[in-house]
Amino acid sequence: MKIVQGDLLRLAADGRFDVIVHGCNCQCQMGKGIALTIKRRFPEAYRADLTTEKGVRDKLGSYSQARVSENGHEFVIVNAYTQFHWRGEGVRADYEAIAKAMRSIAREFHGRRIGYPLIGAGLARGDWNTIAAIIDEALAGEDHTLVEFDG
Repeated sequence: MKIVQGDLLRLAADGRFDVIVHGCNCQCQMGKGIALTIKRRFPEAYRADLTTEKGVRDKLGSYSQARVSENGHEFVIVNAYTQFHWRGEGVRADYEAIAKAMRSIAREFHGRRIGYPLIGAGLARGDWNTIAAIIDEALAGEDHTLVEFDG
């Protein structure tokens, strides 16, 4: 895993990534964090989320996606369903769902430049060391980068 400081969306819009992945809940909300920023800036990604069934646990580990363009650069936004709900106490990140989604992303987007934030470690309260190991294993051999927000 490469690690850079910056704004994931700006880097993608500048042509740094072909695919960006962020964690979503299964409630079709995209109401906080980077998901809300994506929803507002790239409504196509939110529309893709809305094509999935709200509140279904079977979505965990799957994803929806939207192809977007900004600054003359096209890239794919992947809404990875890595937590069931945003409500409640404790860890809401689902490590198994993160692993399943990332393995599928590695297959579908093999050879592409993939960027992501601290998936599951912010609002979902997951342990980043655990999640980083999951991502590294799932995306082994791929060009993937953690973007730590510096804004």
